[in-house]
Amino acid sequence: MPNPTPARGTLAEWNDDRGFGFIRPDGGGPRVFVHISAFEGARGRPAPGTPIDYRSEVASDGRVRAAWARAEQVRQPVGDLGTGAAFVLGAFAVALLAGVLWFDVSFVVPLGYLALSTASFVAYAKDKRAALAGAWRVPEATLHLLDLLGGWPGGLFAQQRYRHKTRKQPFRTVFAATVVVNLLIVAVLAVPALRDAAIAIITTA
Repeated sequence: MPNPTPARGTLAEWNDDRGFGFIRPDGGGPRVFVHISAFEGARGRPAPGTPIDYRSEVASDGRVRAAWARAEQVRQPVGDLGTGAAFVLGAFAVALLAGVLWFDVSFVVPLGYLALSTASFVAYAKDKRAALAGAWRVPEATLHLLDLLGGWPGGLFAQQRYRHKTRKQPFRTVFAATVVVNLLIVAVLAVPALRDAAIAIITTA
């Protein structure tokens, strides 16, 4: 049963990817676990250092958690596109345009990237919502497959926008590998000169 008496504390730690953190009670004592779903009417995200009003309860595992919480201030879950990500996406867009204009790259290539990036963005957004709600997650293998097939620009944009999968390893390493492999494959298939060179190497090997 929740404690009917509200308590006061400060958010000492917050895992944005997983949607939970720990409250440090003002009166001292053990930290109190809090999930994003406990925040009353929250449309943003709590940040460490935020004063929290909460009601605690003892869970079935004996851990004290917040059954209800209210933060004085929250930050919105939508983030700005980082400088590095903006540079990568911008450079890729320029490279695609140059390929179409000067290297005989088919218009099908940028259209394919657009379609797959949209699918990847939607998948990341769905996974972020599921993480916050404690619902069924989108498998990481699915996200990686979409990125490998060409959806990585949308995946990168979603990671930055929703602050999702931005610090988790080895996900970041695998994501980077999918980008490199996708670019190499598409470059060989889409650019006639590279395709001819690859065929020549294979046939003479």
